[in-house]
Amino acid sequence: MVTREDLESFLIRMDLDYEEVDEGMYLVRGRNAGLPMVIHYADALLLLRLKLMDLPESEDGRADLYRTLLELNATDLVHGSYGLEDGELIISDTLELETLDFHELQASMESIELAASGHMGQIRKLAGMEAVGSKAGAED
Repeated sequence: MVTREDLESFLIRMDLDYEEVDEGMYLVRGRNAGLPMVIHYADALLLLRLKLMDLPESEDGRADLYRTLLELNATDLVHGSYGLEDGELIISDTLELETLDFHELQASMESIELAASGHMGQIRKLAGMEAVGSKAGAED
């Protein structure tokens, strides 16, 4: 089983900037998107969460946005899925610590970052927000 020390060694090996903000909870900044990913080491699981944006207050167009997110979950995401949490759009993934290795963690993190950078223009447009190139979460 992967220990917290193993996890930290994986993050160092990926050359990522990280800090432990609470016991077993890490704030990790990726190389490209610059958005902080939260990694939570909990019991038998490793939880990864990346906030993309606050959901728009207006209900207009939300059905199209939600449909697109579900379609992206089914067709474009290899690791994790889009979700809604407390008025925020996130991408999250859950990995089992028992079988986790460096390459699985790296693939999950890179998949999440790729989805965030590749889909944000389309998502922002559907959300009625101004498209901001490929950089996600500019208002955070």
